[in-house]
Amino acid sequence: MEMKYIQDLKEGDRISEVYLCKQKRTLVAKNGKNYDSLILQDKTGTMDGKIWDLGSSGIEEFDTLDYVMVMGDVTSFQGALQLNIKRVRKVEEGEYDPAEYLPVSERNIDEMYEELKTYAKSVENPYLHELLSKIFLESKELEKRFKFHSAAKTVHHGYVGGLVEHTLGVTGMCDFMAKTYPILNRDLLITAAMLHDIGKLEELSTFPENDYTDPGQLLGHIVIGTEWIGRYIRSVEGFPVRLGNELKHCIIAHHGELEFGSPKKPALAEAMALNFADNIDAKMETMKELFAANAGAAPGEWLGYNRLLESNVRKTTLD
Repeated sequence: MEMKYIQDLKEGDRISEVYLCKQKRTLVAKNGKNYDSLILQDKTGTMDGKIWDLGSSGIEEFDTLDYVMVMGDVTSFQGALQLNIKRVRKVEEGEYDPAEYLPVSERNIDEMYEELKTYAKSVENPYLHELLSKIFLESKELEKRFKFHSAAKTVHHGYVGGLVEHTLGVTGMCDFMAKTYPILNRDLLITAAMLHDIGKLEELSTFPENDYTDPGQLLGHIVIGTEWIGRYIRSVEGFPVRLGNELKHCIIAHHGELEFGSPKKPALAEAMALNFADNIDAKMETMKELFAANAGAAPGEWLGYNRLLESNVRKTTLD
């Protein structure tokens, strides 16, 4: 029996399906009765779910990040679909395929990582080359983590393989800029591009949770990444102090502005180039995800205000 994906549900559907419970909260309704508010997820998206009758015999115990079999009716509330749940139970391993519940990059993750490794091998400076080799070529454990991680909780590239895809996009753009603008030190720029979001490995937890960790909340990926790179730099014998500071500057300045979380604004051409490349890749991916989420919109239809883009958005009328 084919799975009913969240993106295909419509008002009036009655479903009996397994989803990942991304979030579960017990709230109080206007009538004073408790109810459970859920966020259900599969690889196509998320949907709100409500359990109004907590005392019903069909409502069994489960927690956040459990896979649950839910039975209920798809309704519409304030323009968004939600599931009115009549029965729910936690399912056991073997009753579901985890791959159906995690959003995954459309591109081949292994192939993207091989492209990243090619960039690492192309860096000629011996110290930067050794640094990238230790991180991207020699550590199988790090490779596994990097491939599985997202680049964000929700804003852009928030899926399995998202960190690889975003890092590759930024690195490719930096390679183009290094060819176009000879003032740029390609070795420094490529290294910074490949490492700019390495702190996300500790800022965000792994799937299915994909949420901010305690260090992520307290420090953020820029500080975490800079500390992380500093440890690796100390493992490379004779790594020049000035080069290390320039690399770390590119990392701490890659958000470009103090109000966007960068402790310093770009002072090096390479830091400025990295900031632009990061911004372009994040915003174009945001556009792509926005268009995908509004695939049914008519040509020329406005899609509404987007917080990251700070603009009301629509597709061009010509494909």
